[in-house]
Amino acid sequence: MTPVAAPLVIGGVTVAPGERRGISLPVGMLHTRVPVQMPVWVIHGRRPGPRLFISAAVHGDELNGIEIIRRVRARPLTGLQGTLLLVPVVNVFGLLQHSRYLPDRRDLNRSFPGSERGSLAARLAHLFMTEIVERCTHGIDLHTGAVHRSNLPQIRAQLDDAETRKLATAFGAPVVLDSRLRDGSLREAAAENGIPTLIYEAGEALRFDEMSIRVGVAGIVEVMRTLGMLRRKRGARARPAQPVIADGSHWVRAPAGGILRTAIRLGQRVGSGELLGRVSDPFGADEVRVDAPHEGIIIGRNSLPLVNEGDALFHVARVARPGEASRAVEAISGAFRDPGDVISS
Repeated sequence: MTPVAAPLVIGGVTVAPGERRGISLPVGMLHTRVPVQMPVWVIHGRRPGPRLFISAAVHGDELNGIEIIRRVRARPLTGLQGTLLLVPVVNVFGLLQHSRYLPDRRDLNRSFPGSERGSLAARLAHLFMTEIVERCTHGIDLHTGAVHRSNLPQIRAQLDDAETRKLATAFGAPVVLDSRLRDGSLREAAAENGIPTLIYEAGEALRFDEMSIRVGVAGIVEVMRTLGMLRRKRGARARPAQPVIADGSHWVRAPAGGILRTAIRLGQRVGSGELLGRVSDPFGADEVRVDAPHEGIIIGRNSLPLVNEGDALFHVARVARPGEASRAVEAISGAFRDPGDVISS
């Protein structure tokens, strides 16, 4: 007899095996006494298996993940084994204000695992941990770069864990960055509960980026296949290249304030000492070069020409064989690039 999954209870709501159901978790009140709720969509397979959470907008201005989750939810996911918990907006307060932070300026992603009676950030983190994360076996947290800062699609994960490394490479983003755990982060809190969690970084805050969204949707589906939650299709198209593994990275900062003129693009290979851009006064009379500190791949870039001394300008990942890595990045990115740059269904 085929085993049947047990019912799942979230927020006091029971989800039966084989059921898809939306749930709203209460997180507080606005000043007008309007309730604020965290939206959750549960897809509970009939057969037991891994429980995977997909979360977005832990930082309220990071929007790509919301669209990624919408597209994942719209898929039929036929024959799902296990459970998918989709949370498109974790930081509801930040989203309402188009802000990375909560109303008290706390960073939710430095507030985990939180507490039931602490600050608003602590309470929100505690709710998400107890109702979502601790009920799961694996997780993927979706992020973007900050305001005026764009990231090449990339996975950040602690690669010394074998299960995490397997899922990180399976996702299929152009770059996988070996990234240490940060104090107070969702990824650290999940790891302490034995839950391997990937961070997907792609695009820029307050913007949709079609290529980043497509890479994210495809990556989530591939992780689900790797976990055995979905069957792998026969005759499926092979990936264009293997992701590039980066063992570290470095942010290049502005040597002076002024107007930045950028000389490189995201995903481009750069050599040690190569020109990344120039910072000058409006006339270009007083100009300062910005050079690469080491050989690597550009995985993040400031998109605002107006810079102050010390601003983060270019994020350079250290990779083995940069030439081969650059070709792999271009092959993967090109497979998902949309010439029309439109948001599709």
